Amino acid sequence: MTIRVLIVDDDALVRAGLSMMLAGADDLRIVAEAGDGSEVAALVAEHAPDVVLMDIRMPRVDGLAATEALRTRGGAPEIIILTTFDADEHVLRALRAGAAGFLLKDTPPGEIINAIRRVAAGEPILSPSVTRRLIAHVAHTRHNPAEERLARLSDREREVVIAIGQGKSNAEISSELYMSVATVKAHVSRLLAKLELNNRVQVALLAHDAGLL
Repeated sequence: MTIRVLIVDDDALVRAGLSMMLAGADDLRIVAEAGDGSEVAALVAEHAPDVVLMDIRMPRVDGLAATEALRTRGGAPEIIILTTFDADEHVLRALRAGAAGFLLKDTPPGEIINAIRRVAAGEPILSPSVTRRLIAHVAHTRHNPAEERLARLSDREREVVIAIGQGKSNAEISSELYMSVATVKAHVSRLLAKLELNNRVQVALLAHDAGLL
C-alpha cells in the first residue's frame, strides 16, 4: 500500500530536502506541500493524505494550532510533528491535540521514513530524546503537589520529614541530626501543623510522593 504524505513547513529548503528523502521510499508518495498551517485543511480535503509531516513554527498558523484543528475533523490523517524545537510544553500540546508522533529534524532519514510507516499503521512514535523528556515531565508533574506542600518547610524540617519517611524514631532523628529529642518533637509538631497532617504516617507518605525517599 502506498502511503500518501503531506509536508507542511515554512522553509522551502526543508520541504525540498524531505521530498528528496522520501522519494527514495517506494511505498511513500508526497501528494502536496504547504508553507503554513493555514493551508493544511484545504490540502487535506483535496489530496487525502494518510500522514502529515508538520512543522511547529510557521508565520500565520503554527503546526500545533493546525494539528488541533485538523484532528477535530472526522477521518483526519495521522500527524507527525517534525521540528527543531522539543520544549516540553510543545510535546504535550501536540500529543493532547492528537499527533501520533513527535520527531526532531535531526532524526536520521531512515528513522523518519520508518516513523511514517509505523504511524500510518496506527503505531504512535516518539524520538528517544523526546520520550525521555516526556517521561521526566510526567514524573515531575506527578510529584508537584507534594513538592509544593513541602516547600513551606525549612531545610531542617525537610530533614526531619525525610527521617520520618525512613521510619526513624525521635531518638534516632535526634542522634542523626544532632538535636535534642525535645527539639525533634517541636519540629514534628510544627511541620504537622504547616502540612495540615495528622500523624507521622501521613508525613512519610508525603515524603514518598515528593520523591524524597
